[in-house]
Amino acid sequence: MPSVDAPARRWGSAGARDVAGLGVARAIGFVAPALLLIGVFLVFPALWTLYIGITDYQLTGPSAAAPSVVGLDNFAAALDDALFANSVWLTALFVLGSAVVGQNVLGFSLAWLLSRVRPWLRRTTEGLVLLAWILPGPVVAYLWFAVLSRDGGTLGLLLGDPTTAWLVRYPMASLIVFNVWRGTAFSLLLYTSALAAVPPSQVETARLAGASGWQTVRDVVFPHVRGHVLTNTLLISLWTANDFTPFLLTAGGPNHESEVLPVLIYRQALESGRLGYASAVSLLLLVGNLLVALVYLRLLRRRS
Repeated sequence: MPSVDAPARRWGSAGARDVAGLGVARAIGFVAPALLLIGVFLVFPALWTLYIGITDYQLTGPSAAAPSVVGLDNFAAALDDALFANSVWLTALFVLGSAVVGQNVLGFSLAWLLSRVRPWLRRTTEGLVLLAWILPGPVVAYLWFAVLSRDGGTLGLLLGDPTTAWLVRYPMASLIVFNVWRGTAFSLLLYTSALAAVPPSQVETARLAGASGWQTVRDVVFPHVRGHVLTNTLLISLWTANDFTPFLLTAGGPNHESEVLPVLIYRQALESGRLGYASAVSLLLLVGNLLVALVYLRLLRRRS
């Protein structure tokens, strides 16, 4: 009687690894569409941006028709540019204030509070928060522009000071509050799902032992949701660092005081026509995103 692993010996080590029995050709056929999409929409644009970044490519003029290779000059110019340094600082402030702190804290707080209210109230609140997230960016930006406008803005009328130009006097603070309001829905949904996996018996035991709300979250809840916190922080940090919506509110002004990196790239590429320089800045932003992702992945690996 043949042994159970006879087919594995017959096909060798390669056949033993083919558990599904698809064969190499079929397996490649299944993953080919995904690889094609990744190549077309991710790999090719990244390589094309790298090529433009090492040239003096311009939007108009002789360099638009026949760009020449300048090597790393664009990258050196960016690192020595005061506007680039200013944008890096503003982007870090924008990510830290609106994503790492704002959306994380508000999203978790709402999820924790809503876990103990009536279902109809929880669903209503979640729906209202989600509405801010699913609305198109230009629509949300227009609504907030109407709220913060100096000419009859809603906030100024409520505070009795309709002449305050909030987007001019406090541009980054306005953008941070705007992004917290708009992006908290994702954190709320993720933390709501994470809290559902926390054993209710442990939470109840902590309450019976006299633990405060903060102690319960720190000692009982947080160890169960630590991985979700890291994942959420990674995603919202990357989304915020690459968000172009601030341009719709302030266009980087006044005097570059809200010019985060995506806005700087847009203005250098399409307003100044320096496509090579803008591509170099884009690659530096990509490298920054990769470094942030590696840090978070290292923290996740250490946790597991």
